[in-house]
Amino acid sequence: MIEPIGNQYVVARPVYSANAFGEEHKKKHRYHKTFLDHLKVCCSCSTQKAKRIALSLLPVASWLPAYRVKEWLLSDIVSGISTGLVCVLQGLAYALLVTVPPSYGLYAAFFPIIVYFFLGTSRHISAGPFPILSVMVGAVVMRLTSTASPDAMNSSNSSMNNDTSLDEHKVMVAAMVTILSGIMQLVMGALQVGFMVVYLSESLISGFTTAAAVHVLVSQLKFILQLDVKTYTDPFSIFKILNSIFTQIEKTNIADLVTSLTVLLILCVVKEINERYKAKLPAPIPIELIMTVITTGISYGFDFKNRFNVTVIGEMEKGFPAPVTPDMQVFKETIVDSFSIAIVGFAVAFSVASVYSLKHDYPIDGNQELIALGLSNIFTGSFKGFASSTALSRSAIQESTGGKTQVAGLLSAVIVLIVIVALGFLLEPMQKSVLAALALGNLKGMLMQFTEIRRLWRKDKYDCLIWIMTFIFVIVLGLGLGLAASVAFQLLTIVFRTQFPKCSTLANVGRSNIYKNKKDYSEMYEHEGVKIFRCPSPIYFANINFFRQKLIEAVGFSPLRILRKRNKAVKKIKKLQKAGLLQVTPKGFIYTIDGLKDSDEEMDNNQIEELDQPINTADLPFQIDWNADLPLNLEVPKIDLHSLILDFSAVSFLDVSSMRGLKRILQEFIRIKVDVYIVGTDDDFIEKLARCEFFDEEVKDSIFFLTIHDAVLHILMKKDYSTSKFNSSQAKETKFDSIINTNGGLRNRECKVPDETKF
Repeated sequence: MIEPIGNQYVVARPVYSANAFGEEHKKKHRYHKTFLDHLKVCCSCSTQKAKRIALSLLPVASWLPAYRVKEWLLSDIVSGISTGLVCVLQGLAYALLVTVPPSYGLYAAFFPIIVYFFLGTSRHISAGPFPILSVMVGAVVMRLTSTASPDAMNSSNSSMNNDTSLDEHKVMVAAMVTILSGIMQLVMGALQVGFMVVYLSESLISGFTTAAAVHVLVSQLKFILQLDVKTYTDPFSIFKILNSIFTQIEKTNIADLVTSLTVLLILCVVKEINERYKAKLPAPIPIELIMTVITTGISYGFDFKNRFNVTVIGEMEKGFPAPVTPDMQVFKETIVDSFSIAIVGFAVAFSVASVYSLKHDYPIDGNQELIALGLSNIFTGSFKGFASSTALSRSAIQESTGGKTQVAGLLSAVIVLIVIVALGFLLEPMQKSVLAALALGNLKGMLMQFTEIRRLWRKDKYDCLIWIMTFIFVIVLGLGLGLAASVAFQLLTIVFRTQFPKCSTLANVGRSNIYKNKKDYSEMYEHEGVKIFRCPSPIYFANINFFRQKLIEAVGFSPLRILRKRNKAVKKIKKLQKAGLLQVTPKGFIYTIDGLKDSDEEMDNNQIEELDQPINTADLPFQIDWNADLPLNLEVPKIDLHSLILDFSAVSFLDVSSMRGLKRILQEFIRIKVDVYIVGTDDDFIEKLARCEFFDEEVKDSIFFLTIHDAVLHILMKKDYSTSKFNSSQAKETKFDSIINTNGGLRNRECKVPDETKF
């Protein structure tokens, strides 16, 4: 019964152990589905299920019929045009990161949008090239093309002629990597493993993208400075590239440097204006488009290519290339890299899509996103494009300019299509250094994530450590190995968190039913002889010893050590009694210690297993009070603990190995007359222990209680009963003289001993 009294409440109910609660409140019988039941449901077929599956595989069929033409079309047109212009420029710029001719970036900007329009579940992200993925693909391209001989290049695909250029070979490798990563994403989506993105935490993604942005920055320096820099893909590659740049810095093309720095400065200023006054501006200032028109016009009008020897985009191919056939040799050499690209691409796209789905309140499906991205990459790679995901800046433009659905994305694809088939020649005089500056202009947000370190440190030191180590791994080892090392380190931190949990000793706050860490509050109350120990993590094979160590620190003694000391004392007493050196007389106990020859060390070595067994005093003519002053030569540490409560409310699971360790711990406490109680566990926890035959004559299922306060009240009631029972027997106490014979001498000591004599 609960009675509210103002802002307080009074609860009147029995003290519940788990058994008592189960007897009073019967559980409903629930049928737990087996694997076969789930398999039957999965394999069953109905009209509704078929319709649901069809709509889930083709999301456009669910939202396009409900499209609000009057409300959304104009906004989608404006957004589509703005986003399409950015798609063109980013496609050209990110092609430099892949080290392929810029025109192939347009294919990477076109095909993903078309496929995602039909298969994607997000209404706001703009599918297409992403700088981090472009760098990852570029690293693979350089690794394979730099080690490939001309013969290998000519034989890598049957469609390649003897005069195949290095650029064409790079395009082919990038396409194969993209196709393979798309196949992996498609398979993962079909197998419903979209949940795996949860293993890439926000801290890891942030650290990875920041480090990748540094890689992008370094990789673009050779275009900004127009230097002939060899590309490295092995660990420490970023330092080798920087060394190569600084050793030939005097060869810098001043025209390219001045142009790119000017463009970069203007980009940063205008983007800051867009961000600061976004509430007042009807649409962001299209600074990328403006700078592209201006720089291309200046380069063409003043003939920068011939006058200043700058590098330009050059000839832009019109139309679309013929589809390529897969190259199994490249597939074999890029399996690991393709898997990393597939995971990173999905993680980035899903995280951006999640932001907009929460903002605009509509669901997204991670598995369907994998299918959409997989087919996008397969189509893009087949037409010589490179891996796609989504760009944060491009998606932000599509959403902020009023985009309501993927109709805006479809219109942006139309803009890219127009450039591919008709207007591409207008961009031929554009300097590559300007493209590099445009690519770097979109990295500001990623590089600014350095400021996240202080925030993460205040929130969670483990997350901050993950960010720092991810950044270091990716900078030092490169993108592929760095990502793998970062995921491994992140999983290792999870192991550390559970292997070394912050256990605590609880105490009563304000004499209420609330129990908190006794170090955190001033007004704390501990019941005499009662310890409450909390473990805030799962208990498994790796942390059971740590749990034992922390428990020993909390209670202040080792139960195993006490148990062995007591067993040694009992063995000594029995040995004295058997040798006739200990006698019980009406006057008391008479014994001498001259006849005892066994050493403690001998017992430790020869009878260690026997010392760990329960203390057997059944054949002694008296009962031993271990907290009283024991006779000469019996040194057993005294303990003032009679009850131990283990708060397992945060223990989510217990494996078989730790179960055996926990049982040994409980047995050690029980054998030294310390009652142990476990609180806060659910029914499944207790049922699992029962299935594993955890309970026996020593460790019983009656030790489980619903709450800490239930266990505390039970202990107090039990202690009051024992005290009253002991007091009723005081009248029967008799005085004895305990006579001790030491080296032939007698010394009398008067003491009160009940019928069951204690000493």
